[in-house]
Amino acid sequence: MKKKKVICIGEALIDRIRNKSNQGFTDFLGGAPANVACALRKLKIDSIFIGSLGSDDYGTKIITQFNELDVNLDFLQLNNDSSTRVVNVDRDQFGDRFFSGFEESSHSSFADEVLSKKLIEKKFLNLKESFLETKYLVTGTNLLSSSKSAETIFFILEQAKKFEVKIVIDLNWREVFWDQSSFSSEISKAARVNLIRKFLNHANVLKLAKEEATLFFEDENPSQISHKLSNRPDVIITDGKNPIAWYINRLQGITETPTSQKIVDTTGAGDAFLAGFISKLISSGYPSNKLEIEDCIKFAAVCGLLTCLGEGAIEQQPYYEKVNKFLGSLIS
Repeated sequence: MKKKKVICIGEALIDRIRNKSNQGFTDFLGGAPANVACALRKLKIDSIFIGSLGSDDYGTKIITQFNELDVNLDFLQLNNDSSTRVVNVDRDQFGDRFFSGFEESSHSSFADEVLSKKLIEKKFLNLKESFLETKYLVTGTNLLSSSKSAETIFFILEQAKKFEVKIVIDLNWREVFWDQSSFSSEISKAARVNLIRKFLNHANVLKLAKEEATLFFEDENPSQISHKLSNRPDVIITDGKNPIAWYINRLQGITETPTSQKIVDTTGAGDAFLAGFISKLISSGYPSNKLEIEDCIKFAAVCGLLTCLGEGAIEQQPYYEKVNKFLGSLIS
């Protein structure tokens, strides 16, 4: 059986993005693992989302969008005693976005903080069946800010490895998740960084931003970062519109990214990039030379760029045909 599915584990939430005029806001479905799961479906890859939502209107809205894209929700958990997280995304005086915290919840915790290992274990036979068809498991580090969700993620990763599922980690450092968590607000920044560094040893593929490379490894060389981790993962370092540095299949290089004057909103661009990269690994096989690696990175970069041409992460994610059309226009 050829493995072609991708499991995405982590937070699904609402990005409440302040309008450019700073008058009012618009809500969009977000959360990096949720974004990746949806972007994969648009690129013709079967995806499974594992996470926890509140039994509230926001949770219902997220489920509706997942269903529209046919994301598998067999392992989604609904929690009556927690709220779906709403992230406030504000703009500074230059119009750039920044995370300013979360909407107050009527509960003591957010749903993504209480992803339950027990509920996963109840469906363990189904999960093992899914692992048989799964090539990659994608996750981030935000759920580590909750001891309960962290326990669940570690459990799933260990089980996935038994089925030779490759682990893809997008570091996606969001300190506000830790600062405003009842589980981890007292943990020092150094301890947080150490915990995440240890978690990254599970990765077969690690994606991180340039500033994350500096913070967690004091290094911006993907080969050097790979050799600091026990799995010697492939490492991809993004830097906004700047070239992408990579160390893949023991080869190292830098790839230019396409640009546009029509950038509207960069929310979710990195998630679309990661989905594009994984989709190429599944559809074309693992790249064995620099030319094939460049093709994967360029495809992924176009997925990221096209997501920036409108507001909202998932709404703007491109379908497979649109990515190929754009790539064709670059060649012609």
